[in-house]
Amino acid sequence: MTNFSELPLSAQLKSNLAKNNFTEPTPVQSLAIEPALEGKDVVATAQTGTGKTLAFLLPTIQLLSTEARQPGVRALILTPTRELALQINEALLLIGRGTGIRSAVAVGGLNERTQLRDIRAGAQVVVATPGRLYDFMSRGLINLTNVRILILDESDRMLDMGFLPTIKRI
Repeated sequence: MTNFSELPLSAQLKSNLAKNNFTEPTPVQSLAIEPALEGKDVVATAQTGTGKTLAFLLPTIQLLSTEARQPGVRALILTPTRELALQINEALLLIGRGTGIRSAVAVGGLNERTQLRDIRAGAQVVVATPGRLYDFMSRGLINLTNVRILILDESDRMLDMGFLPTIKRI
């Protein structure tokens, strides 16, 4: 794939990519997006700034927007830090504009009432840090039984930060 227009994406996603000057995929995007769109598991390693976020967001948005709408969280993105979770959610909102995909962030250090409100308002995608997500799960505040897409972003960093036991519980 040499151009995003070659991908089997919705017209809305292609329009959003063009509006944001995304025309040619990076190497990690070229290798990861198509298998992910086919529902295959993908493990990708690449330097910061190479487009990994878009490589997992495009298939996630496309797959969720084309399947029959179901209640509850359908995709979970785990990331090691609040800052990264917020960046991922901003990218999701930008690229997913007009697709009907709703998201929520679940991270420490921010008002949990607002986060829970967004989740309960129909978020299909939750971008979370392991600690806050596990806290919500242990208190019965979030239901993940309908999750069909799981993304572990910067998993090496999460492991370095000691999140392995929490991730296993999740």
